[in-house]
Amino acid sequence: MKHFIKILFTIVVVLISIGYYFKNTGDHSLGDKLVGIGILTASFILMPFFIYYRWKNKNVKDYMLTEENLSKMRDYEKSKEKNNV
Repeated sequence: MKHFIKILFTIVVVLISIGYYFKNTGDHSLGDKLVGIGILTASFILMPFFIYYRWKNKNVKDYMLTEENLSKMRDYEKSKEKNNV
């Protein structure tokens, strides 16, 4: 999965770069199409795969501000203040 995401990212960057090259040399319609395909690929294919890859074994509750997590943060700050004083 990691290699697929890297390859897809490289393809998207190359598509966008070639599209801007064509736009600067005078073929605006082909350049616009290539940039558009690159952006759409990044938005609808690359980003969902990346998000799935990064979150597949994570617990979402660890990142939410629940009362339990807030109390852990407060306790951590209090222990940090005690060690600094």
